[in-house]
Amino acid sequence: MSKRLLVPSVIGAVAVGALAAGGYAMASATTGPGVENGSARYVAPSPRGAGALTYTADVSDDSGVRSLKVLAWPTSSKLDPTEAEMRSVDAATCRSTSDTTSRCTYTLKVTRQDAAGLAEGAWDVSVLATAKDGDTKFVPRAATFTVTR
Repeated sequence: MSKRLLVPSVIGAVAVGALAAGGYAMASATTGPGVENGSARYVAPSPRGAGALTYTADVSDDSGVRSLKVLAWPTSSKLDPTEAEMRSVDAATCRSTSDTTSRCTYTLKVTRQDAAGLAEGAWDVSVLATAKDGDTKFVPRAATFTVTR
């Protein structure tokens, strides 16, 4: 076989192999859960009753939604939680809206005594969504809100 024929054949075989491997990698890549429409709201306690912190988001995954973990923290603290740390925080209540999507709501009651110890100003909310197939999505800053007295 001549060198002129052999070199293009080898190059063609390598190119086809690379395309096949790239296609396989794309087909096997998982996207993990999605967290959309997230919002946080803080209501300060009043003499009439407790206040609350509420975070709500739509979570979706093709396998369904297992949980959404939520952590609120003062921006000034520079806390910056990691995905591993999020595994042991409070979970939101998730209600299915379809086979693949849930509306998740986290509510924390805030008493006047609790509020007295909270840092005023900007706060961030971090979330960790977990799908039924075990895939996760960590959103370090899913929402912000302001604590006032």
